[in-house]
Parts: sequence; C-alpha cells; structure tokens
Amino acid sequence: MTKQVQQLDRVIIRFAGDSGDGMQLTGDRFTAGTAEFGNDLSTLPNFPAEIRAPAGTLPGVSSFQLHFADHDILTPGDAPNVLVAMNPAALKANLGDLPRGADIIANTDEFTKRNLQKVGYATSPLEDDSLSEWRVHAVPLTSLTVKALEDFDLSKKDAERSKNMFALGLLSWLYHRPTEHTIKFLEQKFAKKPDIAKANIAAFQAGWNFGETTEGFSVSYEVKPARLAPGVYRNISGNQALAYGLIAASVQSKLPLFLGSYPITPASDILHELSKHKRFGIRTFQAEDEIAGVGAALGAAFGGALGVTTTSGPGVALKAETVGLAVTTELPLIVVDVQRAGPSTGMPTKTEQTDLLMAMYGRNGESPVPIVAPMSPSDCFDAAIEAARIAVKYRTPVMLLSDGYLANGSEPWRLPEIADLPDISQEFTTAPNGEEGTFLPFKRDTETLARPWAIPGTPGLEHRIGGIEKADGTGNISYDPANHDLMVRTRAAKIAGIDVPDLEVDDPDGDARVLVIGWGSTYGPIAAAVRRIRKGGGKVAQTHLRHLNPLPANTGEILKRYDKVLLPEINLGQLALLLRARYLVDVISYNRVRGLPFKAEELAGVIQDVINSDQ
Repeated sequence: MTKQVQQLDRVIIRFAGDSGDGMQLTGDRFTAGTAEFGNDLSTLPNFPAEIRAPAGTLPGVSSFQLHFADHDILTPGDAPNVLVAMNPAALKANLGDLPRGADIIANTDEFTKRNLQKVGYATSPLEDDSLSEWRVHAVPLTSLTVKALEDFDLSKKDAERSKNMFALGLLSWLYHRPTEHTIKFLEQKFAKKPDIAKANIAAFQAGWNFGETTEGFSVSYEVKPARLAPGVYRNISGNQALAYGLIAASVQSKLPLFLGSYPITPASDILHELSKHKRFGIRTFQAEDEIAGVGAALGAAFGGALGVTTTSGPGVALKAETVGLAVTTELPLIVVDVQRAGPSTGMPTKTEQTDLLMAMYGRNGESPVPIVAPMSPSDCFDAAIEAARIAVKYRTPVMLLSDGYLANGSEPWRLPEIADLPDISQEFTTAPNGEEGTFLPFKRDTETLARPWAIPGTPGLEHRIGGIEKADGTGNISYDPANHDLMVRTRAAKIAGIDVPDLEVDDPDGDARVLVIGWGSTYGPIAAAVRRIRKGGGKVAQTHLRHLNPLPANTGEILKRYDKVLLPEINLGQLALLLRARYLVDVISYNRVRGLPFKAEELAGVIQDVINSDQ
C-alpha cells in the first residue's frame, strides 16, 4: 500500500533497553546512516557502569539518544520524539522525559508478568490507559526477529539477540535512512562469522520490510540534509577527535607521541584509538596503574617525546604528585582528564564538570598549570593541539578537561586542511648556553620564561633535574630562601604569561544587559538556550571560555560590561568561585550535578528569569 511521507525539520530518537540489548550499537549505526545522509546531528549515549547489570531492572537500562535535523543544531535534544523501549524497565526509566504526543515503539514480547513486576508495574501499561497521552506502537520485536531468522541454523536465544537489528531496520525505514552503510558494517564486523553476519542483515532487512508492509505505521518521515559549509565531513566522538588531535599535534610538533595510560571510564577509548596508529610513530603503554602511566609519560617527555597521559577524576588524584614533578622539572606533559561524576568512584559513566578546582590546585605547593577545555566533541581535536602547543612552547604540564558527555557524544566534523594546522614545533637545545661552554638547564627564554629542552645524552649538556628545588639558572639543588621565592614566582609568571586569545562575545545588537558565560561542554545547551531567548525577542549576550588558566586578558573587562552575568556549570560553582575572587563580579551561579548535560529549555528559563530580574 502507498504510505504518506511527512517532512520534518528535526527528530529526536531514543533507543532504550537492557545493557545487553545492543542499544549503543543500534544508536551508533543509526547515527552513521544519518551522518551519511547529510543531516546535522548530536548524540547522547547513556549507559550503566556495570558490565552487565541485572536484566530487566531499572539500574540496567542503557539508552542512546540522537538528535538530527536539516539545520544547524547544538545539543542531543531535550526530550525524545520517539522512544524505542525494548522492555518495561526501558519504558519506565525514560517515560518521564517524553512529551505528550511522542511515539513509543514497545517490544511487547518483553512485557511479561515477571518483567513487569521487576520494575513495579502491577499491570501492563500497554494494556491499560496509562499511556493514553502518547502514541503507542506495540510491536513484538523479539518474536518477529525469531520468525525472520527461522531458516538460519541458530538457537532461539541467538536469534533473539538480533532484535536490535530488527528495530534498527524499522527505524531506518521510518526515517528514510540509507541501508548500505549498516549492511557493510555487519559484513565487516562479523567477517569471521559469516552466518551471524547474514542473520543480522536478515533481521535488519526484516525490520525495514515490516515498516513497509505493516498497517501499524501509515506514515514515514523525511528529514532533509542540512546545509553545511563545503568540505569533507565525518561523524566523530569526542574521544576520537581528541586522539586524532594528539596525533596531529605529534606531527605538527615533530615529536614522537608517547601515551602512558591506565584504562578508566570514560577515557579508555583514547588509549584504544591511539594504539591503532603506530604508523605515525605513536607509542602506547598500558601501565599497571595511574601513577606508572603518568610517570612513564613524564619520562618520555624528558627523553624528547610528546608525553601524554589520559584518565578521569580518580586517576587525576593519583597522578597529582607526578604532575607536580612535571611542574618543577618544567617538562612538557599533557594530562587529559575526561571528567565523570564523583567523588571517589562516583558514577563512572555519567558526566560532570567537577574537576576544575582539582586541575587548578590539586597539588602540593605553588604548582600552577595551564588548563584547556574543549566545548564540543569535534572541538576536542583543536583543544588537543592547543594543549600540545602550550606544553611544548612553555615547557609545562597542561591539563586538558574533557568530560563524559563530550567523550561519548558525537557530531559531524569538517576535516581540516593539513596546511591550516599550526606549526607548534620547538627546537631542542644542542649547544652550551652559559659562559665558558657550560650548560644552564634553567636559563630561561626572555619572552616565554621557558627553560631549555635538552635531550639526555647530548654531549656537553648533561644536567640533573628532580623534585628538589633548583637554583635559578644552574639547576643545582638549592635551599636558599630568596632563590625559592624567585623560582616559585617565576614558574607562576610563566603560566600567567601564556599567550591565549581574547574572549569573543556574541552580542548581535551590542545592547544586551545580561551575559551568559560558560566553559567546556556546556557550550551547546547554553548556545541553544540563547537562540530560544533571542527568537522570543529577548536580548542576551554569550561568551565561552576555552582557556581556564590563564584566563584571557579581557575576561575582567567583559564581565564588568554587563549588568548581570550568569554562569551555568555541572558542578556546585567552581568557575564562579574563581571569577568572583579574581574580578570581584557577582556572578550568578546556576548549578546541577545530575550526571547529565543541561537541557536547553531549562537554561532558557533560567536566562529569562535573570533578564526579567534586571528590568
């Protein structure tokens, strides 16, 4: 039968099920097809920390949200238009986020009495009127998958595992997603198990055909490609972009990259990705613990490599002593902190911005370090290069603050031209720099205050470095009070003098009285909220910090230009504390620590309240 095709400008879909139902893979494949089609997109994976939480329970629910559109978008969306619920737990865990009128595609086969009882349903919500506010599509996904695979030599249990591919096929039909990419992916993924590959492809195609033939879906939807700037694009996650940025930094600095790392969620994918690129001279070392990882990276930096260590919050705490050693030895080191919910082990798969003060002050003594924070998944690429530039030029460890939302989220990324990448190379010291042919390892560059970087074993440049305070110039051990005061102030002045670009303010008419400032991953929700306010006739300015230490030189002037300054953070006000102390501006702090990114609608309401209070 002929079915109606309805045009939409954007859609938000959430796949939800058990952590073993393959929701992350399903979402990733739908995202790949959407990227291939040319839509702008943003994703939000959300999954439990346990490898396999109890099946059918609320703690075991895993979800993947995708927002795609025919125009520029900034967030994964506030609320899904479509929820694919593979079991009662998935429905109950996500129902509160669904607006009235949203579609629910429910796998009826899993709504058994036992599964309903696990999540506290006395009766099936599919059979009473509790879901009357939504459009419910009851589909027996599991049994339809088993029926489609009955000609394959598979057990019923193995056949049921392909139900996520059936769901993917159905949604691909519903939103006119290309199928070739998914079929090719399945062929490659199961190349050593061709029967499994064929079964998954058959389930995927059966889901597509079901959508085409069933009377349960009389309308399909089309979201046209977005108008993006000319160029070559690919879909990329924050961890992938950060890994590629580190590789580019290695090439542009003309230094071999060494990664010393201990696996930890959500940073492990950087280690996994970098381990694939040995052809670029990348060396990865999976250490026995966090301390060994950063120690090896610092040792590599002493030996003339671009030393990198990756971790998340608990790992930064363990690495603190060695980062302090990098401060006093003044060696380049990149410390990547993919922030997650804490304290302690906290919620390993949930996002937060709670490590800023630890990055600023989480070491003994006066040990300042530069801090760089990317604002989107694709921006992780540029932030990694910027962190390397600062580390190499100023001979200092640099903290790079990503977070779980950026790390796992994805968006289209326009591949940069290689010729446009900055040259961040620095010359090693190869000749004596003191009187009578001596080498002074702490004789500083007059502009950057960086000390020489001499490769161990260079004839005539033998020198000693370590954690004990050093005499200015010679680097000899010194307990002289005046020298210690000089060295502490000099190291601080070096960091304070790092060249960072001025803040740019988005204030179209130049007459806004309220400024919204943010840092890191809050950029997307803040920018989307600002759009909503302006669309409604409100006036608001926006600016965003990438460099958190040192802050841009014009930060204070910008903050004092506006009557009210609003700062949303996924913490209890850490940057607000720093800005208030330094610039004596009464920053309005808006804080949530739910393990989730802000919603644009939520921030738009907060911004409007601030605007109203200023009138």
